[in-house]
Amino acid sequence: MSSTALGAEKAIIFISDAHEKFYYEKLKEVRYQDVYHKALVYCLGISDDTRRNIYCIYDFKTGCVKTECLHEGWQTSGSVKVVRMAYNLYCNGMPSVLDYDDAEEQVDECRRYTVEELFCCAYAPYFWQAIQIRYPEYRAYNHKLYAMFGGRD
Repeated sequence: MSSTALGAEKAIIFISDAHEKFYYEKLKEVRYQDVYHKALVYCLGISDDTRRNIYCIYDFKTGCVKTECLHEGWQTSGSVKVVRMAYNLYCNGMPSVLDYDDAEEQVDECRRYTVEELFCCAYAPYFWQAIQIRYPEYRAYNHKLYAMFGGRD
């Protein structure tokens, strides 16, 4: 079941009612109401596991991600994808790479952030929604802007 919410933003698609409730509740707890935090909270609300373990994933007081959560026993193959996608949208990078000293392990962790690695799962439509929350200016193709830079349709 998908539900949608309307507000100042375009309709947001949620995976469940629990996801929608989580989004609006946790959005009140983050430090800023910007696109970084909105995408983070939206993304971390996708999975039951990440909703249940939110305080192991993100420190609401400091605004810091807790990359060590990726190694905890509650993680599933899906929940680690959710966490990595959320971190990537929030930090514009791969913060968990720094958890490794060995260069080979760092490269392996980088590979876990690729589009193929993250998107090849049932959560892909919701990851796309998180990207649109993070980058609202790119939600739709802007013909006028493209034309200003010499593009032709």
